[in-house]
Amino acid sequence: MKKLTILILVTLTFSCNHSEEKLQSEKQNIITLLDNWHKAAATANYDEYFGAMSDESIFIGTDATENWNKKQFQAFAKPYFDKGKAWNFKAFERNIYFSENGKIVWFDELLSTQMKICRGSGVLVQENGQWKIKHYVLSMTVPNDNVDEVVKIKSVIEDKILSEKK
Repeated sequence: MKKLTILILVTLTFSCNHSEEKLQSEKQNIITLLDNWHKAAATANYDEYFGAMSDESIFIGTDATENWNKKQFQAFAKPYFDKGKAWNFKAFERNIYFSENGKIVWFDELLSTQMKICRGSGVLVQENGQWKIKHYVLSMTVPNDNVDEVVKIKSVIEDKILSEKK
């Protein structure tokens, strides 16, 4: 009985270590994917940028009208990539979370951009053994002390959108 208990404990210890190592390895793969995705935009590498996204992906931009499926986002972005300069986002903080079965990942990141600090968040899924961006949301951050000023600036445009949606 004592030998069986020791065997079970040793097996569990190695299983936990292996799972933790696999999780860290997958986390690094995701960090690399996201960093390379942002780099592909900065270097106007259209194929690499959109290759990181699932065919059924959604991209939500900072403007209230920017809610695109992959084909719509490609059409919007292509002129920027064709000019050789899209956008340059660099993550300086990122949190990554795994589903219990490890097949779905969600993340949030703070980005240094031409718009100053932005927040990105998204969902990744595995497709054919590779992580793909399924959903991404880009948001501009607004300091709480400046919300009233920002609301005044965007009210004219967004009031029109709100009235059209009624």
